Amino acid sequence: MKNLNYLNYFFVGFPIALCLIGFVDNDFLCFGLLSTTLTGLFQVIVGIKMLQDEPNDKNLRIYIIAVIAFFATLFIISKVGLYDWINYILLSVPPILAIYLSIIIYKKQ
Repeated sequence: MKNLNYLNYFFVGFPIALCLIGFVDNDFLCFGLLSTTLTGLFQVIVGIKMLQDEPNDKNLRIYIIAVIAFFATLFIISKVGLYDWINYILLSVPPILAIYLSIIIYKKQ
């Protein structure tokens, strides 16, 4: 679990570092924003795997339900065409989910 915690730190910190370097060179900003996709993919896979190992964990269930709700809301909004203020709210959800899973991993360490 300790290695998973360090790997999570890397996947969360790497895009932040690239975006900070992006203030000097704009190319790094693009790479930083694209690498957040890998962070999200890593965290969803880790969350699902942890839920399989501990199916009764309340925090992991909340995380998976929140991820499913986020993607369902994103899908519905894209089909209906509501691109107004809801998009600004949805932009804050992935960082909140990343922080939440990071806290879960840290507590289980």
